[in-house]
Amino acid sequence: GMATSILSNGSKAMIDGAVRSAEIGDALDAILSVDDVGVFKPNSKVYQMVPDRFDCAANEVLLVSSNGWDVAGASGFGFKTLWVNRAGEPVDRLPHRPWKIASDLSAVPEVLGL
Repeated sequence: GMATSILSNGSKAMIDGAVRSAEIGDALDAILSVDDVGVFKPNSKVYQMVPDRFDCAANEVLLVSSNGWDVAGASGFGFKTLWVNRAGEPVDRLPHRPWKIASDLSAVPEVLGL
């Protein structure tokens, strides 16, 4: 019952190739690329694509990323965030911090309350 999407700094062609290779296209409701706004994350125009596409508030979105800078940018935008910190690195000293931290993707259902 939840919408899923990729939000990437990659080009549409790059993302499409990765989605085909991973065979996850059927699990996605949207693929959002910076190609559509002409700037890269952490610019707020990129994060704004999600509420615009899904007609939701920023605080209704969970962004999951292994990139600390992406999580910081998304947190600052108002998203809930899950930083997948596989290497156990310290949190980056950036203005915004992750909402949740996990060592791998297995934490996603628990973070979502499933």
